Amino acid sequence: MEAAPADTLAGRMLDGRYHVRSRIALGGMATVYLATDTRLDREVALKVMHADLARDADFVGRFIGEAKSVARLSHPNIVGVYDQGSDGHYLYLAMEYVPGQTLRALLRERGWLPWQEALNVIDPVLAGLAAAHQAGIVHRDVKPENVLLTADGRVKVVDFGLARASAAVGNTRAGMIIGSVAYIAPEQVTGAPSDARTDVYSAGIMLFEMLTGRQPYSGESPLAVAYAHVNSDVPAVSSLVGGIPPGVDQLVGAATSRDPQRRPPDAGTFLRVTRALRGLPDPAESVSGAWPTPTQAPAGQYQGPYNGAGGMAGAGNGAGGGSHTMVVGPGFDGYESAGYGATTGRYDAGYGGTTGGYDRGGAGRLGSAFAGLLRGDGADGPGVHRAAHGGEPEPFLQRWLFSRRFVYVAAAVIALLLFGGGGWWLTSGRYAPVPAVAKMTAASAERALEQAGFHVKTGASVIDDNVPEGEVIRTSPSGRALPGATIVLTISKGPKMIVIPQIPSGDTAAQAIALLRGAGLAVNSTPKQVGVASNPVIGQVAGTTPAAGTSVPENQPVSVNVVAGLTLPNLVNQDINSIQAWAGANHITIAPTNVDSDKPQGIIVSQSIPAGTPVQPGATTVNVTVSNGPPEVAFQDMRGQQYDQVKAQLEQLGFKVVGKHYFFGNKVFSTSPSGQAPAGSTITVYYGGF
Repeated sequence: MEAAPADTLAGRMLDGRYHVRSRIALGGMATVYLATDTRLDREVALKVMHADLARDADFVGRFIGEAKSVARLSHPNIVGVYDQGSDGHYLYLAMEYVPGQTLRALLRERGWLPWQEALNVIDPVLAGLAAAHQAGIVHRDVKPENVLLTADGRVKVVDFGLARASAAVGNTRAGMIIGSVAYIAPEQVTGAPSDARTDVYSAGIMLFEMLTGRQPYSGESPLAVAYAHVNSDVPAVSSLVGGIPPGVDQLVGAATSRDPQRRPPDAGTFLRVTRALRGLPDPAESVSGAWPTPTQAPAGQYQGPYNGAGGMAGAGNGAGGGSHTMVVGPGFDGYESAGYGATTGRYDAGYGGTTGGYDRGGAGRLGSAFAGLLRGDGADGPGVHRAAHGGEPEPFLQRWLFSRRFVYVAAAVIALLLFGGGGWWLTSGRYAPVPAVAKMTAASAERALEQAGFHVKTGASVIDDNVPEGEVIRTSPSGRALPGATIVLTISKGPKMIVIPQIPSGDTAAQAIALLRGAGLAVNSTPKQVGVASNPVIGQVAGTTPAAGTSVPENQPVSVNVVAGLTLPNLVNQDINSIQAWAGANHITIAPTNVDSDKPQGIIVSQSIPAGTPVQPGATTVNVTVSNGPPEVAFQDMRGQQYDQVKAQLEQLGFKVVGKHYFFGNKVFSTSPSGQAPAGSTITVYYGGF
């Protein structure tokens, strides 16, 4: 790191308003001073940009724009920006002054944090980031150095937008790595666009470090660490630290996924999952960020990840994995980031003294007994539990119920229930099914939707070839919607109707098809072969199907009719002599064959070519069968017999009988015809007497 320059501002009045009192910290981009705002009589942290940056017009423009954006943020977990300005060659930013220490200082002091405490710390960090993301601002340099832990138990995030302003003008100041390679997201290394998921990744790496006491990657150079972010997956926390719940393991894994699509989309989503793991409700407003007292494990017990060299892994000690974007000057203990804070003061206030133990009056939100249970305190060390009196081993069930395992299992079950119930509610439970009203009339659809508890609005009517006019085509939304939501109906105007034009006389089939298509109609490519009543001209266009002048939907196929010949009429039951005369006039050959039939003589019984078939005059022969008439059946003279006897005998021969009664009596005196008659014909019987 470069040597710290002499303080040229201490004791001066900057911009006629800020009395600079002392230097707090020196970084790669700026020097931070403690100053007094003489106009409002309050302490502020004054961040003065280094001269080389202040001379860069591009940086100054971007710095002012970023400062204005960040100044609009008002959140208890974000260090407030009060003012921005310049005084000669000094470009400054006036910010909220927050005495305390950085998360980096706490990690150097503690090494690692139990998972419950780590989640308590990351919660307010994510709350601040979530507020920024909602305002469209991405931090791009989330790291422990930019997280301040105040003396009164609050957590604040500092330095929004400054990394972006510097990176945007290509700053390559020696000793400064934009984005802090230990926490940099893969897309920042490869040059891909950064968004809220970039901050999610960095926050996930920071949570990994809090849980394990180490950064996930190390290398011989910052470039090697940066490439590791792109090419290697972050190790599972549970592979380095025991007792990590699966939910926490999965949370860190998701947040540090190399693929941005697999991460939580923003810090708000990350926060909701974190709170679910902690058993807290989904916040409507972010909390101030107070978190429980840090835990110190008793002497002789496991205190965190072992570094493999006889001691605990220190936070941020990986080679090449430095997390500084600013250079720390000598004499500024415990503050080496682009943030700011007092050089003294520990994060102990309100938590029972400097030891930070749960059992020294500073249990915070956790009772000391419960904290002891989480630590697994016992005289015999881990895994051995003795009764309070008598020294005998506790029963198995009691030992299991009052051990870490029960707490972990219970927490996992609660987390699973919260995740499952919350996911069901967010994705399905709070929605009601929208009735299917497609192809219903608008009035019927409106009644059905209102009965289901929805409001209904009729949208624009549109042409639809498949849904009749006045019926519903679709709803928006469909499937499921929030109860009481407004459902918009799209109503059909019906299909577009087109009147079939008249085909001009003499047009060929190709010309007729082109005319119909030009009118917007769907036309069959193959003409329809038809016959005509008389005088056919083979191949001539004979109108359309449907006929010209008919209004049809634009998607209904229309055919061009082409004459294939003369339409053969139905010859059956016609007199052969009449049909022969017709055939001669139309140049059709009729070939008759006589057959016995119950039809009258000379009547055509069948034809070889079906009726309606187009036939070509002069080249068509139609075979027909013609009835010889029914056969004659003889019967005896029945005069003088009783009518009932005669009727029975004739019906037995297959005749139909009609009786004519005259005067009195019942004797037959005549039949017509007599002697014989065609089979099945009717015999008239006259009977009576004098």
